[in-house]
Amino acid sequence: MPATTQSDRRPRIAIAGIAIESSTFTPYRSTAEDFEVRRGTSAILERYPFFSGADDPGSAPGPAASSGLGGGPSPAGRALREAAEYVGVLHARALPGGQLVREVYEGWKQEITEGLAAAQAEAPLDGFFFDIHGAMSVEGLEDAEGDLITAIRAAIGPDVVVGTAMDLHGNVSETLFDACDLLTCYRHAPHIDAWETRERGLRDLVETAARVRDGGALPHKALVHVPILLPGEKTSTRIEPAKSIYAGIPAITQREGITDISYWIGFAWADQPRCQAAIVAFGDEASAVEQAALELAGSVWQARHDFEFVAPTGTFEECLDQAIASSARPFWISDSGDNPGAGGADDTTHCLARLAEREEIRSAAVSALMVSLVDQVSADAAWEAGVGGRIQVQVGARIDTREPGPVPLAVEVAALDESGSTGRAAALRVLDVGVRGEGTTTDLAAARPTGLTAVVTARRSQWARHEMFERLGLSMTGFDVVTVKMGYLEPDQYEAAADWLLALTPGGVDQNLVRLGHSRIERPMIPFDEEIPAPSAAVVRHGGGSTRG
Repeated sequence: MPATTQSDRRPRIAIAGIAIESSTFTPYRSTAEDFEVRRGTSAILERYPFFSGADDPGSAPGPAASSGLGGGPSPAGRALREAAEYVGVLHARALPGGQLVREVYEGWKQEITEGLAAAQAEAPLDGFFFDIHGAMSVEGLEDAEGDLITAIRAAIGPDVVVGTAMDLHGNVSETLFDACDLLTCYRHAPHIDAWETRERGLRDLVETAARVRDGGALPHKALVHVPILLPGEKTSTRIEPAKSIYAGIPAITQREGITDISYWIGFAWADQPRCQAAIVAFGDEASAVEQAALELAGSVWQARHDFEFVAPTGTFEECLDQAIASSARPFWISDSGDNPGAGGADDTTHCLARLAEREEIRSAAVSALMVSLVDQVSADAAWEAGVGGRIQVQVGARIDTREPGPVPLAVEVAALDESGSTGRAAALRVLDVGVRGEGTTTDLAAARPTGLTAVVTARRSQWARHEMFERLGLSMTGFDVVTVKMGYLEPDQYEAAADWLLALTPGGVDQNLVRLGHSRIERPMIPFDEEIPAPSAAVVRHGGGSTRG
């Protein structure tokens, strides 16, 4: 029987990572309880729809995939599954939040590095897939992904090919760039290509790892930082200039000598030196790679003053005035400063208090939905009261306690639900028992329902999909005004909204970056400074091109 040669053997690819984006401006701290943690090869490979063929509903408490494949894996997915021997170690993912507690991070880092070292000792690894978001913040660290990949490199050695596929709102530090051989990111915001990007990144890694194992060279790579730091709400690919910049990327990848090129927006709500836009290209021709990176960086620089919000903006009061006056129904308003999908606490009450006091809503002439606030105390009280029960609660501001603080409400429990992503959830119909400064009644049985319904949950959650609303008997189109803790609207929300405004509200992910108080980012930096230098060959960081072993 003939001996198996290196070229006959499938490359051995390990997978691990911690995926979260973390605001350093929110008082919330992310803990192990916020994460979905998978261990072992089978559980980790099931995470990828292109392998499993299953829809990914965002199993608790991780964020949802933009779309699922359903009906079994695609032919390309099956081929990729068979193209390598995969070794899953640990993967943790969570809804965006605050800084990760250091003890939790260090425990997972140790588990990942020890697992990788054991896998390497069992049989040589050819590649490692670093499955991350790219904007994780950890207490006491300024470059969490850089710290993690440095520890991983120490465990697997310098010869294993490392690839990563990231969120475009992640950061690419020099440490991360140096430690990874292949880097790519999403090309759409909203992220309708999240799984497509991971499949592309993993396929490039499998092919490159096999080539390098058999004596081939690593691809050349180039990094260009562009000192622009913008929120996702100014860089959505639904509008210009991001729409055209990202739309031009596939054509660049078709050029001779270019395998991939990506544009990271960077993460605006962390105060760290690594936070800025980044361009990374890699491929087989060094000059083509550098030229492509500089060209795309130049396109971003040329558009530096052109990025605008994805929707009309205003204070919440201005947005609410317009929504009530409009004939468009439902009229959606984003409470953007407390968007849990960017790391907000998910419990500021700036909008809730104003909705509760608005006369058109109090009188039920206008129906309004506020979704959602994390408030386990109020959710538990609603569950204890049961559907139809009437109670008094203090809603919100248990994490982010800024003005106006907890809102006292008399409510009727309209619906209850419990799921992994929300924990206990309750739809609360607000009752009219007067407003601050007026006489009130404690006769809840006689109180008249207003037009306001508020949703409270035991876990921080982002209400982006129809099914989340439906579990509480609600509809995305069933209210005159819907206020949601979001930035730009996700696809289901965008389709449901007859009109939409982006309210520039206070919170840990305030869209007004200047008033947040960044002090550790590089300067000059747009929008903190009026001008930045144009990218040039002098700022390009290079790597790759060598053989290993």
